[in-house]
Amino acid sequence: MKIAPLHLRQRDTTTCGPTVAVVAGAIVDPAYRLSLTAPDADVWFEAEQGRVHLSVNRVWPRALGTTPVGMARAVTACSRGRGVSYRWRLWRGRRDGLADVLSAVRSGWPVAMLVGRFLPRHWVLIVNASDDEMHCYEPSSGEVRAVSIDMVRQARMTGLGYRRPFGFVLPSSR
Repeated sequence: MKIAPLHLRQRDTTTCGPTVAVVAGAIVDPAYRLSLTAPDADVWFEAEQGRVHLSVNRVWPRALGTTPVGMARAVTACSRGRGVSYRWRLWRGRRDGLADVLSAVRSGWPVAMLVGRFLPRHWVLIVNASDDEMHCYEPSSGEVRAVSIDMVRQARMTGLGYRRPFGFVLPSSR
């Protein structure tokens, strides 16, 4: 699925998580993806962000964003039909080899990445990876941006709004 030409942007300042979850769902579920090609796709996309936001943040205040557990639940709702569930894990600092993240993405499974400065603040979606860079869907711009894998490991990312990864939501190997 080519994301960039669709210009899929989050609808407000607190829906980066739901937006990433909707895009991840569209990547993993062909039936769900059809809604993005319908004549009223922009209306559906905005409404779906709101629906997902409500469903993943039942207790957690929506103004504080989407938790990693909520993100895993939202993506699993779309991947379950293919026998895959998602889980989250913390970034392991500079020693994090990202092997599980890169393996998932290279196998066609999107991986959500929670980024921030001092606190986790923003969700992006890793949709592709080469030997030295990841391609990340950034929901506030609707663009897919290349980020050096070394810069992720060193918490020196550029182009995603924040420099430091905090966690990843990826397919479970369990």
